[in-house]
Amino acid sequence: MAIPRSPIQSRGEARYGTAPNARFVPLPINQIEETGLSKLWLQDLALKILYFRGYATGFAIAEDMALPYASIVEAIMETLKREQLIEIKTQVGFGEGSFQYAITEAGMARAREALERSQYAGPAPVPLDIYNEAIRRQGRGRPTVHARSMRLSLADLVLSERTFHSIGPAVNSGASIFLYGPPGNGKTSIARAIGNMSLQEDMYIPYAIYIDGQVVKLYDSVNHIRADEPDIAPPGTTSLKAANKRDPRWVKIQRPFVVVGGELTLAGLDLVFDDVNKYYEAPFQVKANGGVLLIDDFGRQQVRPRDLLNRWIVPLENRIDYLTLHTGRKVEVPFDVLLVFSTNLPPRDLVDEAFLRRLRHKIFVEDPTYENFRDIFKKVSESKGVKYSDKGLAYLLQEWYIKPNRKLRASHPREICDQILDISRYLNVEPELTKDLLDRAAEAYFVNM
Repeated sequence: MAIPRSPIQSRGEARYGTAPNARFVPLPINQIEETGLSKLWLQDLALKILYFRGYATGFAIAEDMALPYASIVEAIMETLKREQLIEIKTQVGFGEGSFQYAITEAGMARAREALERSQYAGPAPVPLDIYNEAIRRQGRGRPTVHARSMRLSLADLVLSERTFHSIGPAVNSGASIFLYGPPGNGKTSIARAIGNMSLQEDMYIPYAIYIDGQVVKLYDSVNHIRADEPDIAPPGTTSLKAANKRDPRWVKIQRPFVVVGGELTLAGLDLVFDDVNKYYEAPFQVKANGGVLLIDDFGRQQVRPRDLLNRWIVPLENRIDYLTLHTGRKVEVPFDVLLVFSTNLPPRDLVDEAFLRRLRHKIFVEDPTYENFRDIFKKVSESKGVKYSDKGLAYLLQEWYIKPNRKLRASHPREICDQILDISRYLNVEPELTKDLLDRAAEAYFVNM
């Protein structure tokens, strides 16, 4: 389906070109028409903000709307004042933007009407077609991974050579990855390392998306980390400086790494409509666009693994996802996500071979060897300030692994060292791998099954 062009797209293409890898920066906007939103919709947004605030300056309203005051918010406030929906109460600085406004009775009536439709009162959203074009333009900044760069990126992990050399091709594919194996061997750490390797450049996303009069909140501080942007004023100060550099409705973030676990449902992978506030929250895969989506503990969700994999067939094959509004209308968004599944369960217990074939790379993360375990213990001991000794580790392995036939896990050195630190502080002794401290730590950590 062809995506309609907008004034912003045309200006952006003229300045930056249409190549997918061309650097994308949201251009400054100087007219209401360039927002892609109607004047009436923006007026309602300003009224809702003022309704909740009580009193606010023009500059403060512009900051809340994430729009430049000059030429856009200024024109909105003039219209609202002329229609006697707002009034000037006082002036708290210099210039018209420092006028402090209050909402009138007529303005409150119109604000309540707008709130009946939607209680969204935040940054002005970006139209869906502009968002889609921006995601396609930015693409994932994915460099090709080689063995040398892999060694640097995975320096903190101790992996078998087989596992290590399976990760590189999977990262370079940019497709889907299935990590499986016993618990506690670093599958989540590997997924995070994959994210660090494959997501080098920062990107821009809008605070919210506008679809047919509906608002979809996209940016959130849990899943998105703001990137440094020294030339742009931070939120809560003023939009004037930002407006001179770029469209302030966008935020520069580090490429997202979104993790979901057992709480994931099929409903959470579509637009989530808030019946009280009457706007949408973007689903996980849209928040992860341009980055990595890790489905941790795959198979422990409330939805069947087969149904969950079925949900990803079209996005993985076509790199397009379809979302449904509560009106029933379906909308198309790019699916520019590296999808990673991680599970402790045997793959045969989850889905059949036909389904697994749709996941391009399957990586078995095995238990560490004794040599690997020693390397991990040395790294962890050094980082945590626990005095290491080969003699102490040999005792631990003999008494607590070989005799009880216990499996080695990559997470055990960290957990045992944490136990040693806790116990040594209580006993007021130096943390080290002594028999006494190791026995106390192992007894506190391991469960006799």
